[in-house]
Amino acid sequence: MSYKVEYTSKARKDLKKVPLDIAQNIILSINSIKCKPYSYIKKIKGTKNHPLYTYRVSEYRVILDIEGDRLLIIVIEAGHRRKRYRKY
Repeated sequence: MSYKVEYTSKARKDLKKVPLDIAQNIILSINSIKCKPYSYIKKIKGTKNHPLYTYRVSEYRVILDIEGDRLLIIVIEAGHRRKRYRKY
């Protein structure tokens, strides 16, 4: 069963800020994990009630929320790794 991918407005803005080739690589990488996302992601520590996940694309990180009952991957943020984990 394949998951559907949705991007928040914050994620869209973040992808516009990174270079075009890297943004395309991030989008292609996210689309490639739609079948089995839990095999490629790591849970962010400290988010117990509603877990968030991180997905690594070279030096960039994508913060994800996965709704397993609706088969939905929500892309919350994307950007360079030195800036992504500050809120979590």
